[in-house]
Amino acid sequence: MERRVVITGMGALTPIGNNVEEFWKGIKEGKCGIDEITHFDTTNYKVKLAAEIKGYNAEDHFDRRAAKRMDNFSAYAVVAAREAWKNSGLDKEKENMERVGVILGSGIGGLETIERDNITLYTKGPDRLSPMYIPMSIVNMATGNVAIELGAKGESIAMVTACATATNCIGESYRMIKHGYQDVVVAGGTEAPITPTGVAGFTNIKALTQATDKNRASIPFDKERSGFVMGEGAGIVILEELEHAKQRGAKIYAEIVGYGATSDSYHITSPAPKGEGGARAMILAMKEANVKPEEITYINAHGTSTHLNDSCETDAIKTALGEDVAKKVMVSSTKGHTGHLLGAAGAVEAIVCAKAIEEGFVPATINYKVPDEECDLDVVPNEGRKVAVKYAMSNSLGFGGHNGTIILKEYVEGM
Repeated sequence: MERRVVITGMGALTPIGNNVEEFWKGIKEGKCGIDEITHFDTTNYKVKLAAEIKGYNAEDHFDRRAAKRMDNFSAYAVVAAREAWKNSGLDKEKENMERVGVILGSGIGGLETIERDNITLYTKGPDRLSPMYIPMSIVNMATGNVAIELGAKGESIAMVTACATATNCIGESYRMIKHGYQDVVVAGGTEAPITPTGVAGFTNIKALTQATDKNRASIPFDKERSGFVMGEGAGIVILEELEHAKQRGAKIYAEIVGYGATSDSYHITSPAPKGEGGARAMILAMKEANVKPEEITYINAHGTSTHLNDSCETDAIKTALGEDVAKKVMVSSTKGHTGHLLGAAGAVEAIVCAKAIEEGFVPATINYKVPDEECDLDVVPNEGRKVAVKYAMSNSLGFGGHNGTIILKEYVEGM
């Protein structure tokens, strides 16, 4: 028997807020978290802007020794997971923690640690390399640290599918609960890529905008878009089997009802023509959710502000929903607010969808000025809308041709 899966807790650390309440307030207000890079000297860099977390100090969350033993990507995940667990009301003293899993991912992992320790290696020799180099840099350590922090003893998995990572983590967690393998899963993504090699690498594959006006840098679906703005942070959701949640009187934010994952099998960085892989992911998610295209109220698009992504995703939405329905559904990208959080993007955007359902508010695509005939959807320009949201879809598309779509539904007692 297939089981129903709901969201009962959320945690976020983002460029527009260091918890879910602040983050969602920033989304509703149209706040832009993009500014000049402060993490390193950009004098010799073509890219000057990023979406950094503000006011974060590791020692506010960890003792000094623990803070030095985690790369920021792991630390961000632990901070967001603590918030999500507290928000859920779960009590590890009352739970069978062997039925609590953790599926988290990161597109890159401990890039700051890799950079710093490789400089040490080549300037001071191999004997001076930190013994913590490996446990701080490898991608699975966000998952491991969160499992240790919460005492979760179920399945513990790290996924890496570039910018589709967090959506794939949430989707696979949904399936894990749906088919009875776990009762609770801590799911999401985390990323700390705003480093010299992170920015230089994405710059040199022509992915990042070189715009210097923070309000015209990340401009999804705008004809003048010229690349994405790198962001950092973490998003975590607590997924729970419905009856398990009801028995303990948990607050339910939304229900997850569908998941689709596909591969373009086309190119390492460019999406397949007309976004056909993304379209198939959306179609699969709607099929699992048993939902018709016209029932989708809102789509949180991947919407990176690169030329190819936004035009191909527009085509994908038209293919998946049909041209007539696609023109009517509200489609916005919140990457104008947060920049692109890479492997964490799908998690913070899933939180946006859950809050949109909870509060009946569809967020805007901010800083939008110049319409593009290739992106002729209702992109909810500049002003969010108060409207009841029954079904929300969230898309994530990653380098390597990874596509992930999840569908969230308003939870109604007895239905």
